[in-house]
Amino acid sequence: MTAIKHYDVIKEPVITEKATLGSENNQVTFKVAIDATKPAIKDAVEALFDVKVKKVNTLRQAGKIKRFRGVTGRRAEYKKAMVTLEEGHSIDVTTGV
Repeated sequence: MTAIKHYDVIKEPVITEKATLGSENNQVTFKVAIDATKPAIKDAVEALFDVKVKKVNTLRQAGKIKRFRGVTGRRAEYKKAMVTLEEGHSIDVTTGV
């Protein structure tokens, strides 16, 4: 895969309280493309951040129906990937790539 493909797989890091607690277990959370597979996510993270990936867990978050001022809308659905890194490797998600 080329670098452009890797940037298409990894959309953005997830910066939440629960995601930052995962850093204690050497885990980083990313929003990824909805059709991305675990091997593609592993390859993209290893190529972009120059780290060794131990395991990838994914989940699909369904979009919620929300109302705002009487108008019904729908949030977009997305896919999250929790990437566990090998010992000695780390990613600083607060800096840009």
